Amino acid sequence: MVTRRLLFILFYLICAPLFAQSDATDIPTDIYQIFPTATRVGDMDPDIKVTPVYQLQQLLGYVFESSDFVDFIGFSGEPVNVLIGLDTAGNFAGLKVKEHSEPIFLYGLGEQSMFDFISQYENHNVRERFIVGGKSKAGSDATYFDGVTKATVSVLVINDTIVTSALAVARAKLDGFMAPSDKIIAPDYFESLNFNQLVDKGYIQHHSIADSDFTGLVSEVADAAYNVITEEDGLFSEHFYAFLSVPMVGKNLLSEAEYARLKENLELGELALMVINTKGFSFVSEAFIPQTTPEYLRLSQGGFPIDIRDIDFYSFYEPNFAQSVPDFKDIKILRVKSNGGLSLDQEINMAISLPYKPSFFETKEHFFSHTFTLPDALFIENPAALLEKPIPLWKKIWYERWLEISITLIYLVALSLFFGFQKRLTKYTKLVQGVRAFSLLFVLFFIGFYAQGQLSVVNIYTLLLNLSSGFSLNVYLLDPVIFLLWCFVFVSLFVVGRGLYCGWLCPFGALQEMFAFVADKLKIRQIRIKPQHHKRAQKIKYLILVGLVGLSFYSLSMAEKVAEVEPFKTAITLHFVRYWPFVLYAVLLLLVSLKIHKVYCRYLCPLGAGLAILGRFPLLKLLTRRKECGSPCQLCKQKKCGVDAIELDGSIDYAECIQCLECVVTLDNPDMCKIDKYKKKKVPTHVKQLHPYRAK
Repeated sequence: MVTRRLLFILFYLICAPLFAQSDATDIPTDIYQIFPTATRVGDMDPDIKVTPVYQLQQLLGYVFESSDFVDFIGFSGEPVNVLIGLDTAGNFAGLKVKEHSEPIFLYGLGEQSMFDFISQYENHNVRERFIVGGKSKAGSDATYFDGVTKATVSVLVINDTIVTSALAVARAKLDGFMAPSDKIIAPDYFESLNFNQLVDKGYIQHHSIADSDFTGLVSEVADAAYNVITEEDGLFSEHFYAFLSVPMVGKNLLSEAEYARLKENLELGELALMVINTKGFSFVSEAFIPQTTPEYLRLSQGGFPIDIRDIDFYSFYEPNFAQSVPDFKDIKILRVKSNGGLSLDQEINMAISLPYKPSFFETKEHFFSHTFTLPDALFIENPAALLEKPIPLWKKIWYERWLEISITLIYLVALSLFFGFQKRLTKYTKLVQGVRAFSLLFVLFFIGFYAQGQLSVVNIYTLLLNLSSGFSLNVYLLDPVIFLLWCFVFVSLFVVGRGLYCGWLCPFGALQEMFAFVADKLKIRQIRIKPQHHKRAQKIKYLILVGLVGLSFYSLSMAEKVAEVEPFKTAITLHFVRYWPFVLYAVLLLLVSLKIHKVYCRYLCPLGAGLAILGRFPLLKLLTRRKECGSPCQLCKQKKCGVDAIELDGSIDYAECIQCLECVVTLDNPDMCKIDKYKKKKVPTHVKQLHPYRAK
């Protein structure tokens, strides 16, 4: 009994200091969910906002909020704040969204899709190269995460938020994570050297892989390699790596004009890596797509993969060198982004990746690595030790969506020219009607369904809130197509009125017009709204707009819920894949539009109301009228104008007109216009209204 008591006392004396520092009851729930074996948390670091987490005296890792390290703005105009747990090896122990305002998750797809996306990071290491929504998954050194359909911008922001903040913590607190360099490239260091001298001095790296390098390889790798060895010299492949953004290299290799063109293609802080394949296995495949990452080339530093991407430098230009270079099979210039983490003054690893099949159903890669350090003479100490700011996410998105942007700009320019010359074109009835039909199809399927360019009233009161709290352009730049459309619409409102958007750029409006076309083909009898009821019903959309704007200043979250009066998110953004009440609402509006032409646009659309207010007094009124329009002729009002935007006196109500051009086409066509044909006859002023598509 005495012995047992003595052992207990001894155990207490040894363990008491440990338990004295352990207080599991004080561990916040969020931290406990990330580190369930934790017994205590330490004080927040005074220099960097991270909280250490312990199990007794053993450090488990760190917990931190992403908002303390980055402020990448989401599509809502606010950053997404994520609580992140990082263990001592740099693995993501857990993640939890602390705060966000992304409308696509709050009122569209649901927050669970966001949580599912973020959960993919758990148990992965911050060293990994994460690719969100990547189509090709042949590379074994990258980690591919499923994106979220219809929320591409939001998940890219979240990815940048998680990875950038985690890297900052890893570099500051964990061993084995390379700190950013405090050296910069010497801008004035230069001597004239030929290609071979640049290679001999290490400014250009030569990577040659011969059959002697196959020793010890597994048979499947060796067989794959021997298949591409050139018979004359036994080489598997030969590559040269040259960082053209280093003046010593770029100015020696490229002509002055070519070097200037290269600099124009690079953003501040970005690097250009030229890769030349001269023999054997190449770093790109025959199916390589310009502006993508080379399939068989890997760049890394300190164990971190570095993202590289072709800048399509030689698609329209032949290589223009200032001196002779080796004959090559493939040549590409690759972009290394400013936030990629590559420091040229530190050890760099380039690797050629050879795919092979260890079994019929499995594909792996073998890496032939080339590790090197560029000469110290190329660098100087950075007096300010300033780090390059990471490239903004909006710039990445604009670069990646260049094709959508280009097509949208071409359409906007063409539409502007069409409207500018409409007075000359409206006499060509078939041409104008054909252009309009093409425009509706293009706007619905490309701008709407594909490019997700549906404007919303939410954009209006988000802008008002930003103006009141401090304007930031970056949030609008996150969606380039939406940004371009808003810029175009804002200018056109004051020039020609709201009709240019509502009639030629709104995807849901185009969808309603297609339903009107179907109604015409099916000979569905149209409902005529009496003039007094029509005028009153038009005011509904203005009341909705005022209510939404006022509510947004009280509660943005509540206003975004009420903004579901717009069926745009359901019909265009989510393609009707949504909770059934939203789908039912959108479908009902479209079915009603079979009987009442563009019923939503005319009476319920708050976005149209906002545009009508801004564009009520356009600078140019391009729709031609004649003195006989309205008195005695009522043809266009009764039969041609589906939205009933022509007054009894024949004038155009530009606040309601969608500028479909049906009235001016009729006016310029002697076979359609009745004024000249029946000038001496009494023209009835009350004609039974037909759908515009059914007018003869």
